[in-house]
Amino acid sequence: MSLQEFWDYLVLGVMLGSLYAVIAIGYTLVYGVLQLINFAHSEVFMLGAYGSLIVLQLVDPGDNPSALASIGFVALAMAGSALFGGMTAYGLEKVAYRPLRRRGAPRLIFLITAIGASFFLYNLAGKLFGRDPLPLPEMYDNHEVFSVFGAGVNITQLLQFATAVVMMIALDLVVNRTKLGKGIRAVAQDAEVAGLMGVDIDKVISRTFVIGGVLGGVAGFLFANLNQVSYTMGFIPGITAFAAAVVGGIGNIRGAMAGGILIGIVETMTVPLLGDEWRSVSAMVVLILVLMFRPTGILGQRVGRAA
Repeated sequence: MSLQEFWDYLVLGVMLGSLYAVIAIGYTLVYGVLQLINFAHSEVFMLGAYGSLIVLQLVDPGDNPSALASIGFVALAMAGSALFGGMTAYGLEKVAYRPLRRRGAPRLIFLITAIGASFFLYNLAGKLFGRDPLPLPEMYDNHEVFSVFGAGVNITQLLQFATAVVMMIALDLVVNRTKLGKGIRAVAQDAEVAGLMGVDIDKVISRTFVIGGVLGGVAGFLFANLNQVSYTMGFIPGITAFAAAVVGGIGNIRGAMAGGILIGIVETMTVPLLGDEWRSVSAMVVLILVLMFRPTGILGQRVGRAA
């Protein structure tokens, strides 16, 4: 691999990793407040992509939209994906998880419910939207904007990276500097004590699911903008993002960000070195190595009692 190829793949890895990081945050947010791995989050990601597709089909960008129109179409697509993702996540919490939590169900039941909800949404999307992959309507002319050490960055990649960074910074500020963020951190630390101190646990958990769903939905749009929309699109990115969350330290938001970037770089660097067929394997190898030497993850720490 030449030096120029190294920079090319490194840039691609950071772009991909930023997407994994946004998805991973959804896993780690829910785990922080419930100590639950929400395996249905991959379907939140997928339905967010369908939300953007529906919005774009309604507004119909047409051929060669102007720069201002392109910005509007991208914003509408993001809004549609965020709405679909947030609503799906809220529905999951309200219908699938809250009744179990109120009945004091064992953690295994939560896990089985998450898997069942994932299969339900997966097949429901295939029934409603069809089994064939669908491309998003073209919203802009995707040309190269600038280069980093000779590696070209086009509009789609810049949109993906910039959106992911803005969402991660915004979430970090929300969690660390707002009243809702204090509630999320209190419930994650010790839900029982937080409830005794007046924190509305149900409201905090619902809002946490919605935030994770919005992030996952927008990530679905960004992923579909690079590939296509399909009812199966959530599985591989979802599993990889879950690995990223564990590598970074499940329950730690900044750890999820770091784990996503790391996994993205490792995956892309694997392609020129070992071949594309080893790409997904490399992410699991990193996961295993991290768990062997640091079971809590790179930035992980012991979490409190779940709600």
